[in-house]
Parts: sequence; C-alpha cells; structure tokens
Amino acid sequence: MLLTADIGNTNITLGIFDKDKYINEFRLASDRDLSGEEYEILLKSLFKDYKIEGCVIASVVEELNVKFKRAVDNVFNIKSVFVAHDVNLNVKIKTDNPREVGADRIANAVAVAEKYEGAVIVIDFGTATSFDIINSKKEFLGGVIAPGINTQMKCLNKSTSKLPKIDVSISQNAIGHNTTDAILSGVIRGTACMVDGLVAQCEAELGEKATIVATGGYCGLIANYLKRPFDYTNPILTLEGLKKIYELNTKSLNIISELQEISH
Repeated sequence: MLLTADIGNTNITLGIFDKDKYINEFRLASDRDLSGEEYEILLKSLFKDYKIEGCVIASVVEELNVKFKRAVDNVFNIKSVFVAHDVNLNVKIKTDNPREVGADRIANAVAVAEKYEGAVIVIDFGTATSFDIINSKKEFLGGVIAPGINTQMKCLNKSTSKLPKIDVSISQNAIGHNTTDAILSGVIRGTACMVDGLVAQCEAELGEKATIVATGGYCGLIANYLKRPFDYTNPILTLEGLKKIYELNTKSLNIISELQEISH
C-alpha cells in the first residue's frame, strides 16, 4: 500500500492507496512542537492495520520535514520521498522560479493534467485559498494565493479590539444585521466573489475557457454563493496527484530518497 502525505500549515492529511483504490484517510495537526518519537507513536497507532510499502510526501512546512520523514521511515521500514519541481511530472512548471512552487500545488496540477483536457483552474481552500492555473499545453503557469477562510476569521479577531472570534457557517444575508453576520458575509460571500472575479480574469489571460476544479475543506460552503459553479469537486485531489507523481518516478524517487538520507 502507498501512503500519501500532504503536510500543510494546519493539518497533515494522510491517504492510503491500494493500487488504484483509495482506502482511507487520517489527519494529524501540523504540530511543530511534536518530536519525531511522538510522530512515530501516532503513525504506529493509526496504521497498525495497514502494510505500508511506500510513501510520498508534499510539504509546505520545512520545520516538520526531517522529523516526519524519519518517523515514517522508522515505523514502516521504507525510504519515503518528497515531491520536488524537478522530477517527472507530465506537467511543465513555467513559473519564474519553479523552486518556489509548493509541493501541494504541484500535486494538484499533476492530478488535473491527467484527468482533464484543456485548461484547468484548481481552487484549493486551505489555510490559504490558492488558484493553480494549468493551460491546454499541460503547463503550470502559476496562480493566485489569498488568505484562507479560517485565516481571515482569525485575522479579524486578533487584529481588532472588538470583532469576536466566530465559527465558520452559512452566511444568511449579504447585509449583516449584526457583527457575526457581517463577518460571515465579508469572509464567506467575499471569498465567493473573489473566486468568481479571479476565474474570469484568469480565463481572460489564458485566452480559453477552463475547467474549474475545487478541493479543500470549504469548497462545498463557498459553492453556495458562486455565480459560476465549480465543474468538479474533489476532496482528495492533492493525494491523487501525489500518487501519480510516485508512479511516474518510482525508480528515480528512490534514488532521490537515498540522497536525502545522506544530506540529513
């Protein structure tokens, strides 16, 4: 079985694939204070019923990379590997500096390039709301990065003296008749308006209509307020992309893993 790990700023999402079948998913907090030994204990508990034979990792949290990789390798007796921009992706990274592109965004691009023809815009609702733009030539052109929904909520609470901390929920009206409803309108409906506007602007720059694919925890909520609906919603898109990258690079990724072991 293949373990796919998406280390984000808030959560570590762990998905298990048995060949082409998606088996199960677990989440851990992206806790920078946990030791490698503590991560080993968590992994042993979560995966005691699974035989993990390989692991591919996408990470945007450098502080966790070494300890998490070592924990995975020790628990499963394997050599896990990280996604990078310079492995075989079946997608060309055409940004100014490919090294800057997050591994999760690379995985998203790889997943949709395999699934869909023509241009694709991936919108990932996480700690940040990110747009990944892939043209019809299977080129990753770049995208958009904006504060995510929870990030906006926390910022309003921490950066002001009177705005309360509230939970994410449905925005009943555009005009908020109290502080809570006003915040929900600004964040939830405001994010939807941003999505509609930026999709239109990105398509104008692409010069072609794109397939819109949404992933991340809040895509279902935002879908309620869009003028243009998402074409597809896929909660495991990033994990599917990681699986595809692993399959494209099984031999070379093992070599990279050995180099990573030497460097660490």
